[in-house]
Amino acid sequence: MMLPRSFFHQRPVIGMIHVGALPGTPGSAASVAALIAEAVAEARIYREGGVDAVLVENMHDTPYLKGQVGPEIVAAMTAAAIAVRAECELPCGIQILAAANKEALAVALAADLAMVRVEGFCFAHVADEGIIESSAGELLRYRRAIGAEAVAVWADLKKKHASHAITGDLDLAATAEAASFMRADAVIVTGGVTGDPPKLEDLRAARSRSNVPVVIGSGVGLHNVGRLFEAADAMIVGSSLKHEGRWQARVDPARVEALMAAVIRLRGAR
Repeated sequence: MMLPRSFFHQRPVIGMIHVGALPGTPGSAASVAALIAEAVAEARIYREGGVDAVLVENMHDTPYLKGQVGPEIVAAMTAAAIAVRAECELPCGIQILAAANKEALAVALAADLAMVRVEGFCFAHVADEGIIESSAGELLRYRRAIGAEAVAVWADLKKKHASHAITGDLDLAATAEAASFMRADAVIVTGGVTGDPPKLEDLRAARSRSNVPVVIGSGVGLHNVGRLFEAADAMIVGSSLKHEGRWQARVDPARVEALMAAVIRLRGAR
């Protein structure tokens, strides 16, 4: 189902589930069943800790392919997403790295997910996988063709872990305006790398030129949620909810509960 605007009224927290290295990737070591069991366990922690939604991602699949993945990844991510959604009974989303946006959309349709997080939606950037080009036109036509229009597309702006010299004459506000014009359902603003928060001025710039929700995509934690809470419409949180604040680690129930307690206080103070 497409997430309603009311979903964003309370500044929802979306918890990241980083599925372990999938079949065929260099780091693969566990069975698909074991990977799904770990993902489901993290979904349970998030649900019990009070998060508002979860996002499933294949971040352990380094080094990433560019713009597409094989059927083994699609199959495994579909199975994981269905299991996670059944466990947590919360809105769920998915991202498949790197820029495998059509595959993510197909998984979302099969698993009845609410959204996909995509990179390279508009313009282009240089990632460590190479040049990632705009996917908006092809992606949204594919969404229409497969009947997945109930799946929201959340687009990263000037994505982290990438060089944006190729669009250096376009500031983040102009990029947000373009993504909105190209029919993104939400835009995501991040810091430069995983775990780094975005600049407040970048969030304000995105909100000033976009007519869709603005989502923080990295760097939110207990130490700065009070400063960032009002700056965006939603927050995707990963590293700070893991043991020792490391994205590679498992979700820490105590960190989830502490962050959500702070968010609840902030909601009450609005």
